Amino acid sequence: MAPVLGALRRLAMAPSLAEVSFAGRGFPVEPSARTRKLEAVPQAVVCGFEWGIEDRELATTERRLSMVEPEVKGFAYEGATMACAIRDVMGPQGHRTRDLLQGGGKPHIFLNYIGIGFAMARLPRPLWKKLVPDLDGPEYYPAMSWLAVDGYGFDRAYFDTARWVDEQRLDTPYAWEGDADYFQRAVDQGIGRALWFINGGHTAQVSAAVGRFAGDRRPDLWSGVGLAATFAGGATAAELATLVEEAGESRDHLGQGSVFAAKARHHAGFVPEHTRTAVHAFTGLEVDAVARLADDCAATEADPEVGPAYEVWRKGVREQLLAHAV
Repeated sequence: MAPVLGALRRLAMAPSLAEVSFAGRGFPVEPSARTRKLEAVPQAVVCGFEWGIEDRELATTERRLSMVEPEVKGFAYEGATMACAIRDVMGPQGHRTRDLLQGGGKPHIFLNYIGIGFAMARLPRPLWKKLVPDLDGPEYYPAMSWLAVDGYGFDRAYFDTARWVDEQRLDTPYAWEGDADYFQRAVDQGIGRALWFINGGHTAQVSAAVGRFAGDRRPDLWSGVGLAATFAGGATAAELATLVEEAGESRDHLGQGSVFAAKARHHAGFVPEHTRTAVHAFTGLEVDAVARLADDCAATEADPEVGPAYEVWRKGVREQLLAHAV
């Protein structure tokens, strides 16, 4: 019975590898080495999800994940976390998500939260409060649970581009961590990440896509672009430098997204060359330096004038980047 239920969950909630390809989504990009590399990201997510949803034992999923190449391993963990979260809330009360985050997923904690956001996109809102496991300790970066909302926004934009990108729909507020006012901002950060993939990493197209949104939404979109370009790659140093110019007054948001991506790569113990290139283009700093900067700006308490601890953290990073630029 368990394999049958697993197959049903997979068929109901997971797209196929072809469906997550850029051609399968109908994105306006020409196939190239660049786009094939970016397409490997959602494909790794799908593989992780299929393993996580069908494997009887979590240990089996973790063994499979351990064999994924380091550059895309975090993305595979996103999919596996999504599967564990769905299994925990759809069946008898489980703890697969907690076990994954405490085990092999721990180095990928930032991407694990994004995977929980992918589960949010497929589950009714009353279940959302059950998705994030209660984990003690700063090593789980609880303020970063807002990345789940980012993941939710990415999923909405990637799989329903007409509504969330072309029509620029605003989502219904939800009091994540008790703060409904910040919800749309975190969704926009995920939409910004999706714009990088939807446009195949072509910086001119990405910049034009951001520019079509209302002005008050663009800073958070640029943050998402910076995170995606730094973590996933797909552009040359010269193209990234042009993107900094295109971001204009939002370049500190672009840089902040890059800092968080570099911190996630550094925390996972593998930093590809494209991450180093993007960090330098967006911040003028090296990966080790921005990882320390992220730690130095870490926040644990909300500020009524700023927002949740996550935004306090982001604001601190932006201020440090501006100070460095001066």
